[in-house]
Amino acid sequence: MPSPTFIPFSPSPTLPAGKLTSPQMADPKEKFFRHFQAEVTLIQDEIDSLATVSSIAGERQTGIDKVLAGISRLSNEVMDANDFIPSYDQRAYSQAIKALTEKLNVTTGKNGPKSRFQFKSRNTGATAAQSPDPRMYRPGGSDGSQDVDNAGSKVAEAETRDAVGTLPAISNVKNYNEEISHSDKEGSVRKPSFSTAKNIAISDHTGLHIMLPSTASRATSSGSLTNLSRCIVDMVVPTSTGTPFAGLVLKNIKHSLIIAGHVAGPAHITGIEDSIIVVAARQVRMHDCKNVQVYLHCTSHPIIEDCSQVTFAPLPSFYGNESTTPETNQWDQVDDFKWLKDTASPNWGILPEERRVQRDVWENTVCGKASMNTDDILRELQIVA
Repeated sequence: MPSPTFIPFSPSPTLPAGKLTSPQMADPKEKFFRHFQAEVTLIQDEIDSLATVSSIAGERQTGIDKVLAGISRLSNEVMDANDFIPSYDQRAYSQAIKALTEKLNVTTGKNGPKSRFQFKSRNTGATAAQSPDPRMYRPGGSDGSQDVDNAGSKVAEAETRDAVGTLPAISNVKNYNEEISHSDKEGSVRKPSFSTAKNIAISDHTGLHIMLPSTASRATSSGSLTNLSRCIVDMVVPTSTGTPFAGLVLKNIKHSLIIAGHVAGPAHITGIEDSIIVVAARQVRMHDCKNVQVYLHCTSHPIIEDCSQVTFAPLPSFYGNESTTPETNQWDQVDDFKWLKDTASPNWGILPEERRVQRDVWENTVCGKASMNTDDILRELQIVA
């Protein structure tokens, strides 16, 4: 289904022949028409840009909230202008706002996890004229109303509920990072369920072995691993047999093994040093990484920028599924955006087979040996000394 697009409505407000069209002399209908067109164009551009905004760290939601506020504001302006807008233009304005709303809903559904709530357009134009607008009652008016401010606040509150829905109570959100930090047994593998979370966000840990169970597949709308040191994180089970991440961010990780699992969209890998990354993704972009081994399945050219000593190898079959076929894997077709010369980039290379981790290590050691703690496994992989 194509995204609804605003089409300038007709007939548009016009000025009588010979009338000056400067802002000072413009008819109110003409001024509002121009303002409305400019605002719709701006909101359309903001909706289109949502596809390029990361869903990690709330960036996309911030963009969505901005669009919702713009649509709500424009809807209010149309209602306030009903005094001088002809009924045929009221209907056109109403349809344009409805088209923006539908375009936003289609875009957010296509480019990210589906929201439980969608923006509901207000009744504007001719429909709105059928019922009194509480804002039309002025203090001291002949109607004798004493509750103008209260009525206005109730309308605003109802509009806000329509726009963003009822948010879950923050107090009910479980702190999985706090749970991960504590364990009955020192050095044991942490297996946080993430069964009540909307996304997986693991951050600020040192020396832990974290392995996500299948229950975490409920939280794979997005994933982020940040600020980790000497850690092992394995997310393959919920993303390969369950639902892959829509998008993934790995940032500020040192001396660690990250088995990121499967990503249906982009994987952004930033600030990784002296580590091993295992990932299957549609797109991979690496920034500011140094001395990193990447075991990869990627259906497009991987991209590196400001990186050095990065080596690539194909995804081990142990972590593959039916979607990770060798024919679709472009793991060695790397583009270095900071090396545009005809000669080979010195910043990356192919990991020699004799240096690659063997299958029995993936199966028996990395998955957790009772006799080995996190540092022991990292030492066997030569990640730490």
